[in-house]
Amino acid sequence: MSALPSPAPGTPLMLQGLARYWWLILLRGIGAIIFGVLAFIWPGITLAVLVLFWGAFTLVDGILSLAHAIMGGNAGSRWWLALIGVLGIVVGLLTFLMPGVTALVLLVFIAAWAIVLGIFQIAGAIRLRKEIDNEWTLGLGGVISVLFGVILLVAPGAGAIALIWTIASFAIVFGILLVMAALKLKQHQTA
Repeated sequence: MSALPSPAPGTPLMLQGLARYWWLILLRGIGAIIFGVLAFIWPGITLAVLVLFWGAFTLVDGILSLAHAIMGGNAGSRWWLALIGVLGIVVGLLTFLMPGVTALVLLVFIAAWAIVLGIFQIAGAIRLRKEIDNEWTLGLGGVISVLFGVILLVAPGAGAIALIWTIASFAIVFGILLVMAALKLKQHQTA
């Protein structure tokens, strides 16, 4: 069994970790592109699936958290596990009973995720600017992510189809930039 290729000696630590596992960034990019294309092809299904997956996740997570609170855990952790469990179950059930409201709440969560993701990507690009060329791909992906999140928060009533198309466009552009960044990182890996 062969060892994974490693970056050249003297390569900065952050770049070493990114270069060694460049293919994970590549897979993230490919996954984002595939998701974006599928969302363009099936926008109605995409929105319904997002809402139902969210509802299923919160319901299952709530049940498991409540079970953990009942079955174990010390006295100090039981109250918050029970609270998380009950809230998860309520949110999960409300998702299935009122999917339209859930879609709006999900929009806010997606917007917040995009903004936070973008900020961290911009910070990562700034840290890498002296270590590699074309770090702008990571930074530009971050800027696009932040802008996408802000647009979703400012204009939530633009319509579900427009939202899905925006998400699809974001995913494709973001995916392409991740693929470009991964291929650049691969160049910093040695055998």
